[in-house]
Amino acid sequence: MTRVVPELVGGSADLTPSNNTKAKDQRDVRRGDFSGRYIRYGVREHGMAAAMNGIAVHGGLIPYGGTFLTFSDYARPSIRLSAFIGVGVIYVMTHDSIGLGEDGPTHQPVEHLAAVRAIPGLYVYRPADPVETAECWALAVQIREAPSLLALTRQSLPLLRREGGSENCSARGAYVIAEAAGARQVTLLATGSEVSVAMAAREALAKDKIQAAVVSMPCWEIFAKAPREYRDAVLGSAPRVGVEAAIGFGWDRWLGSRGAFIGMEGFGASAPGEALFPYFGITPEKVAEAARSLL
Repeated sequence: MTRVVPELVGGSADLTPSNNTKAKDQRDVRRGDFSGRYIRYGVREHGMAAAMNGIAVHGGLIPYGGTFLTFSDYARPSIRLSAFIGVGVIYVMTHDSIGLGEDGPTHQPVEHLAAVRAIPGLYVYRPADPVETAECWALAVQIREAPSLLALTRQSLPLLRREGGSENCSARGAYVIAEAAGARQVTLLATGSEVSVAMAAREALAKDKIQAAVVSMPCWEIFAKAPREYRDAVLGSAPRVGVEAAIGFGWDRWLGSRGAFIGMEGFGASAPGEALFPYFGITPEKVAEAARSLL
């Protein structure tokens, strides 16, 4: 990306190896040498976000900076300012769920997706796989009149999209990533790493002759602005199950009157990421069970 878009100036709040925000062709900005395109901000999320606002307002450069999603709390005043003044700052916030595991509940965001989605004018992207991640990055770079926040996982995710084509599906905000084999009986809505969970639940339901569609929702803000006809077509009229490893605040608008939510009701715990999802019931089996209960 940095080779194609030389205006990109990156950085991280002392989490460069964890955020993976430094490209191979980027050199550090140093005292007396400002020719580099990577800034070591140190442990100061608010200061990093404030500096990026200044860079964006100055013009000519596209600043992006990384930290963990749970630390968005520290950057929130400047993130809010980005949205308030309408500048194209890109926030790269990794370790986006309880899936980060052993780092413990202090580092596991639970209410943070709801909190950043509550900021007017901020585009929050939570991609489901490498293809969606590339699509969301493209959108963040293209949108210059508003800030973007990419919520990215720590854990590896399977490749869900293998088809070719030049269309950016994430540009619709939400789309049907897997349609029901027959008449749709239930719709599974998910974001990020939980799209994989919904896809597995769809397969489990198919074994019971229950036809489920899976909708990936990488950006609520874009989807909310889509034409009503498109939103209705994607969501369908069947009962809906939402899946996200976070609190369910905000999901009601998508689930409707006949819906269920599989996610978090409290904070996380210290354990391997692969153990936490089953412990908190964010599994294909639980999603399928919730879907059956709505029929």
